[in-house]
Amino acid sequence: MARVIVVGAGVSGLSCAVRLLEAGHRVDVVARDLPLETTSAVAAAIWYPYRALPQDRVTAWSRTTYDALARLAEQDGTGVRMLPGTEVHATAQPDPWWLPAVPGLERTDQVPAGWATGWTFTTPVVEMPTYLRWLTTRVESLGGTLTRLNLRDMPPGGDVVVDCAGIGARLLAADLSVVPVRGQVLHLEQVGLDRWWLDGGGSGDSGDGGARPPTYVVPRTADIVVGGTDEEGDWSRTPSPAAAADILERATRLVPALTGARVLRHRVGLRPARPAVRVERVDRVVHCYGHGGAGVTLSWGCADEVVRLVGTSSAGGAAKP
Repeated sequence: MARVIVVGAGVSGLSCAVRLLEAGHRVDVVARDLPLETTSAVAAAIWYPYRALPQDRVTAWSRTTYDALARLAEQDGTGVRMLPGTEVHATAQPDPWWLPAVPGLERTDQVPAGWATGWTFTTPVVEMPTYLRWLTTRVESLGGTLTRLNLRDMPPGGDVVVDCAGIGARLLAADLSVVPVRGQVLHLEQVGLDRWWLDGGGSGDSGDGGARPPTYVVPRTADIVVGGTDEEGDWSRTPSPAAAADILERATRLVPALTGARVLRHRVGLRPARPAVRVERVDRVVHCYGHGGAGVTLSWGCADEVVRLVGTSSAGGAAKP
């Protein structure tokens, strides 16, 4: 059994902590921002590989996470639901590169006016405040700890440090290839929507960000998250009224039922983008960051790989979700 210090309390850090605890390790999570203060808390959190490469590793991590979230959707109190939805396209598209990661994807011509085609599939949708609380409780119930700590370097102590610092890896790992990609969303009142809609803006299929921002409409139990923006290099966490108006116009065009829906709040998060997601061990540090817009989508798959890099323990753990 190793003593492991996990840096970062977003979805990646907490997922890694859970898997490491289940493997029998002693785990302490330290973070400047507590779970509900992280970028993860802002996410619309629909399972979808976005802004994350390389394709082969992302596909494998995504499939593992899809299966884990599907199991969690069967449990009360996790905040995870399986919802059907449609991704629309202006022109015919080849199958998405991540097709092996999702069961049951079907092509459809039943799309709103202005789009030519699309595909439908059922995918996990995660209500992040509920889910982050569930993950935190899971860490604590397995004997882990969570402490607010503002770090300027990798923490001393422990046998292994797991770096899930997200955009903080620019400082902690001296990795300037990690850049912020600003994402702004609106929360609208729930108007009875029970399926998600997505227009990748030409960027969702390639994973490279593209030129146009994605438009997504993700229903939750008490509200609807609509987005978004994709502004690489922008560090501002202040909502832009102009961006909000543009998001609302695009979302309403995609889902006319949103017309007149009341805006409840505005949120901004900084996605930690990198040319490739980094999951590797260097001496005593296991790095796990650079997930772009796919932190939730890759979380359990990357966490399983982190456990392998740390080294498994003979101690038994609780059953995995």
